[in-house]
Amino acid sequence: MNTWFSQLKYLLAGTIFGILLVKAEVISWFRIQEMFRLQSFHMYGVIGTAVIVGMLSVWLIKKFNIKTMDGETVVIHPKKFNKGQIYGGLIFGLGWAITGACPGPLFAQIGVGATVVAVTLLSAIAGTWVYGRFRDQLPH
Repeated sequence: MNTWFSQLKYLLAGTIFGILLVKAEVISWFRIQEMFRLQSFHMYGVIGTAVIVGMLSVWLIKKFNIKTMDGETVVIHPKKFNKGQIYGGLIFGLGWAITGACPGPLFAQIGVGATVVAVTLLSAIAGTWVYGRFRDQLPH
């Protein structure tokens, strides 16, 4: 039975993640600008740590066949490289540098009162829609 009450674990996990983003200062526009101006190691340390934790987590999931919280098998599909990933990464990085926000911390930024970030959120939603609309016509 999938009631609203059973979904509280996701709300709790998201809230804890948001608090961690705020406390680590990774939602700070100034920290993000420091990173893109190569003025501080802070964000590179956070991102590097996240990459290492992610790699270790995927390895552990595969090695021990770890299941989801609902007991389902985690399936990690292999990805093929294509040049569209380069274009997408460049557009993503440019948007991140201009707005001082990437999709992960958008809600945390809004949650701490940076309501102007709602414009970035709406832009991310519009960009997702445009991608979905023209996906088949994009370079592979």
